Amino acid sequence: MDVKSRLYKPGEIYQVSTMTALLDGVYDGVLNYDQIKQHGNFGIGTFSHLDGELIGFDGNFYRLRGGCAVPMVSQDRTPFCTVTYFNPQITYTVDKPMNKITFEKLLKKLVPSENLFYAVCIDGIFKEVNTRTVSYQEKYIPMTEAVNSQQTINFKNVKGKIVGFWTPFYAQGIAVSGYHFHFIDDALQKGGHVFDYTVDDVKISIDQKTHMNLYTPDIKSFLNAKLSRNDLMNEIKIAEG
Repeated sequence: MDVKSRLYKPGEIYQVSTMTALLDGVYDGVLNYDQIKQHGNFGIGTFSHLDGELIGFDGNFYRLRGGCAVPMVSQDRTPFCTVTYFNPQITYTVDKPMNKITFEKLLKKLVPSENLFYAVCIDGIFKEVNTRTVSYQEKYIPMTEAVNSQQTINFKNVKGKIVGFWTPFYAQGIAVSGYHFHFIDDALQKGGHVFDYTVDDVKISIDQKTHMNLYTPDIKSFLNAKLSRNDLMNEIKIAEG
């Protein structure tokens, strides 16, 4: 029996650590690339010291840093990521411009309930995608401060993929509730965490999930982290843009 067949569970999302830990500055990488890819071929996350944004699809994973994309390597480590094996049950095509608000209302109509988890891929032409990548953090400062050094890149009339997840609101703090998306262009050269976007001609693929497998690190920084946040919603709003 190979590694994938031992670890793979249909309908499962595998997550490393929690969003509240990231907010508290727990940036130590706890799993490497070889370990996380055993749990999925699709996902998003970040890297040790917040050194870039992580995106994966079709079994290929990339580090998005300073607006540029490079393939992940074995020694790359993550303090926070969400991965899954992507097997969409729902597909839909949009062939006219839609802004983020209108498009995400459509996404909600395509799924049976907001109370489930979904992996989402949006593939095609975008009129605009606004992204950021957080810069390397030498010191472990709260993420709401770390984003002050983020780099932004805005794409116009670009072909590429938006990859990410819908997380139910009851799981806020474990992950980012609502939609959490990363983008990479079709040339696999640039991308980042998505702030805003307008689609033009895209294919939507949605994979409904019924299980979350949460890995909680036993490293000192996680064990000592303040995971009960006094102003969780506002901190996530600042951190995620």
